[in-house]
Amino acid sequence: MSVGKTFDTNTEITDKDVLISTFFKTYPDYDTEESHEQISRAWTYLIEKTSGIKRSCGKPYYLHPMRVACILAQMKMDTDTVIAGFFHNIEEVDEASVDYIEKNFGSDVSKIIRDTSKITSLKIKNKTLQQADSIRKMLFAMIDDIRVIIVKMADRLDRMRNLRNVPSEAQRAVSAEVIDIWAPLASRLGMSDIKSEMEDLSLKYSNPDVFQQIKSIVAQKKEERAEYLDKAVQTIYKSAEKQGISVYIKSRAKHFYSIYQKMRKRNKGADELYDLLALRVICTEVSECYTLIGIVHSFWKPLDGRFKDYIAMPKANGYQSLHTTVLFEGRPLEIQIRTRDMDNIAEHGVAAHWLYKKGTNHDMVKAEDLSIINQLKELRSEKLNDESFFQQLKNELLGDEIYVFTPKGDVMELPAGATAIDFAYHVHSAIGEKIVGAKADGKIIPLSTPLKNTQIIEIITNPQAHPTENQLKMVKTSKAKQKIRSWLYQNDAYFKEVAERLHQGETDLAPQPREQRKHHAGKGFIVQHHYTGKIRIGDTTNFFITIAKCCNPAPGDAIVGYISRVRGVTVHKATCLTYQRIPNIEKRSIEVMWDEDNADEKGEKNKKAK
Repeated sequence: MSVGKTFDTNTEITDKDVLISTFFKTYPDYDTEESHEQISRAWTYLIEKTSGIKRSCGKPYYLHPMRVACILAQMKMDTDTVIAGFFHNIEEVDEASVDYIEKNFGSDVSKIIRDTSKITSLKIKNKTLQQADSIRKMLFAMIDDIRVIIVKMADRLDRMRNLRNVPSEAQRAVSAEVIDIWAPLASRLGMSDIKSEMEDLSLKYSNPDVFQQIKSIVAQKKEERAEYLDKAVQTIYKSAEKQGISVYIKSRAKHFYSIYQKMRKRNKGADELYDLLALRVICTEVSECYTLIGIVHSFWKPLDGRFKDYIAMPKANGYQSLHTTVLFEGRPLEIQIRTRDMDNIAEHGVAAHWLYKKGTNHDMVKAEDLSIINQLKELRSEKLNDESFFQQLKNELLGDEIYVFTPKGDVMELPAGATAIDFAYHVHSAIGEKIVGAKADGKIIPLSTPLKNTQIIEIITNPQAHPTENQLKMVKTSKAKQKIRSWLYQNDAYFKEVAERLHQGETDLAPQPREQRKHHAGKGFIVQHHYTGKIRIGDTTNFFITIAKCCNPAPGDAIVGYISRVRGVTVHKATCLTYQRIPNIEKRSIEVMWDEDNADEKGEKNKKAK
């Protein structure tokens, strides 16, 4: 059941006394003496302030706050949050009310209300710096109290559920905002139930024809699907019973928006897709999860590359589960296996923290453990007043993510599309500044290549290396972009000049010859180089190197390299036309240099010292 459906859009209940009594019957956790008294007083005050006000649809103003409170109650949030749900938009009725609320319901409630009201009128699609600053405030509000965003999430969900009476243009605008910000944010907070419902409702109003098509196809195959899934379910139940494992199995068709994404990705109609079904197996102990995955794979062949162990390697939002897709009766069937506690966290994410507020579960998801919160803490002091930089930040925080490993086995979370340079800066800024190459699973990769899930990334550095403009074009994360820009601004006179001229509004910026853009370090010294004849990448010369026959670069020549599919790293002169004509060369290039004799390097340093 989706959250907070007690007072949905079809309810005929408007009587204020019936509404509050129904609330306590539906959510008995709040019918304790203390909570009942506080919530009842809050409801009475809300009615006092809004009883004569109606919304544009003609319904009483107080219905929406009640529905928001119900969503929060179904999440099992604390009493303060439920009360904040009643009052989340009270300031638009009476600004002075918040002072009264603080005196009578506490500072926690009033702060949630004030912070929530700051982002109520947020227009995501308005790309002005003022609105970018509003989004920044919204994201940073999570650092102080995650409940601010949870209340706002409940507000957005209820508005999506009641969108049918809004003009179609407004429906599309709100749907776009939800897909752009709120659904991804729900995902990052681990609130999958809200995320899925938001996505489905957004599809319903942004693309109603496709929504109805998918709905029709799913409905037509309901009986066939139920029969198919029941066979798989009974097989798992019987096998688990033989092993002495008690399980509960949920079966479902995938959410409409998920089906829509598959249609777009594969360029197929919904009726042509077969992997639309999923089973969720809930057990008690972690060890039982692994026993069950073995049972499932003994019955049905798993599809290559579709097994994922999120128990051993949880997602950044705290999600844990085993995932596999098997071939059952000639069709792909996705199966998820997890414990009851993992299932609570999977459904409610950070809100599950309040399910275990008495300390009965030590694996609960805490706001301070979420990677998005830690990212925001790092970025809180930065000056995010540049619109394009902020857009980059938004994409990084709310976009898709990948998980890669350091050589020591530490897990690093990065946004999809991140490169080895992003990885290096994520580990440490000093490593990012000295990167010249990288390996993924032991093989050299171009620095411009997007990293893939579960790769083991090794960074190759050189003490003489420094950030470059090319690297600035390759990176995805805001941290890497900012650090590279900062270094170039301080050390590259040409980059600083261009940045300042762009800031002044100039557009005619003729490129300066590369040889005139050298840094000034070491200027005035005549340096003699003694080369070994080998090619160096970072600190290592132990690579398979091919010297290009077209230009025959010799030691001392300016050189460039790229990764060949069969000849290792191929080296050309930097001026070679053949190299410049290679398709997609910028994606395959790697920084190379001539190796110099160490003794000569020491002699060179001595000469400079004199």
